Amino acid sequence: MAVQEASRHALEQTAIEHLWPHSNDVEWDEFTERGLRVFASGQGSTLTDVQGRRYIDGLAGLFLVNVGHGRDEIAEAMAAQASRVAYTAASNSTNPATVELAETIAARTPGDLDRVFFVSGGSEAVETALKIAKQVQVLRGFPKRYKVICRRGSYHGTTFGAASLTGSQREAYFGPFMAGVARVPSPNRYRNDFGLEGEEGDLMCARWVEQEILVQGPEHVAAVIGEPISAANGTHLPSPAYWQLLREICDRHGVLLIMDEVITGYGRTGAMFAAEHYGVVPDLMTMAKGLSSGYAPIGAVAVRDEVFEPFKRHGNAINHLLTFGGHAVAAAAAAKNIEIIEREGLVERSAEIGTYLHELAQGLSHHPTVGDVRGGLGLLCAVDLVKSKRTREAWGVSHPFIKQLGLRTQERGMITRVWDVLHLAPPLVITRAECERMIEIIDACLTDLEREFAHEIEE
Repeated sequence: MAVQEASRHALEQTAIEHLWPHSNDVEWDEFTERGLRVFASGQGSTLTDVQGRRYIDGLAGLFLVNVGHGRDEIAEAMAAQASRVAYTAASNSTNPATVELAETIAARTPGDLDRVFFVSGGSEAVETALKIAKQVQVLRGFPKRYKVICRRGSYHGTTFGAASLTGSQREAYFGPFMAGVARVPSPNRYRNDFGLEGEEGDLMCARWVEQEILVQGPEHVAAVIGEPISAANGTHLPSPAYWQLLREICDRHGVLLIMDEVITGYGRTGAMFAAEHYGVVPDLMTMAKGLSSGYAPIGAVAVRDEVFEPFKRHGNAINHLLTFGGHAVAAAAAAKNIEIIEREGLVERSAEIGTYLHELAQGLSHHPTVGDVRGGLGLLCAVDLVKSKRTREAWGVSHPFIKQLGLRTQERGMITRVWDVLHLAPPLVITRAECERMIEIIDACLTDLEREFAHEIEE
């Protein structure tokens, strides 16, 4: 039901006057001109704003509302836990909900990722993984191992350490970032840094990691970090051989391997964790978004037994603490979320519907502005937008074509994110009909914009 007209305008005005939006994609003038989206309710894959307009949530919030909106049983589980105990101090106590969630996670993570450190979200999970990796190297007798190797174009969060791995324009505001960060090429079969095709390009990226370890000196490198599939870097699907070679390289040089599964975890890729596609067990795994499907702020780092063992020998002395780590209500939300994922077969559904969505998206390839369509592993799909299919020149995120595409898909009833690629990552409960509607909306918007920007497009 739509909020009354006066209330709607009051909410939007209040947002403009007092709320500081979390966005670096939209200029302030755009917010004040068209107003902030104020969503009043959601159900399944649909969001409804205060004006009563309905949208397909093509991005599952931000790659996270895996079980869909409006799950009463998660709300009920949170309320029940809050009525018992909402908070216990993570430094010296815990609660049944958090203990049970740790056991649940340990039973589902690959291999012996059996020890779980809880945090409030994805950036904190990455920050924590960095601290664990650096401290365990010291405890193992390698105090000079402090450097971290990450991949260009990846996204790991916005807290200081995580942003140091992410880089981008933020360094102009907050730099210099954390010392000891080295960046290497990332798998990309559309614009490969080495001009190589297919798996060979992926393997060259892995070999480059080893070269960087040797350049920095193995005695100085603590860890290598990467997302199994990087949504921020265009949703390129690396070969299993890439991750398997990376695992061998890290083992060869005593470097820890961190897999950032903040986006890919809990069914997004058609497996509970994307690591399962690659047959690799990392030393540390970060998780957050799909852990609670956004119903409560929670994240975690799972580590292998051999990573935890040196801490255990030193009295569990991790030099790190987060006030809201292991929050009881958030743990209850996550536990119920995982129950729903498994009870409703949403991992398997993600694989099935993801294949269908990818097939539909490939139908957009006739557009002169669609250079590549990627995906096929679960509900994680990307449409690469170009000025020229021949040169593969991207528009750039600030170009009016890109900005208008984001606005017009919204006007037609779909929420997504448009950078140099258009991202599709809807809730795992999305229907085939909703997938078809999303592609219809994109098709129509591209057709309109290609007429308007025809002078800039190479046919």
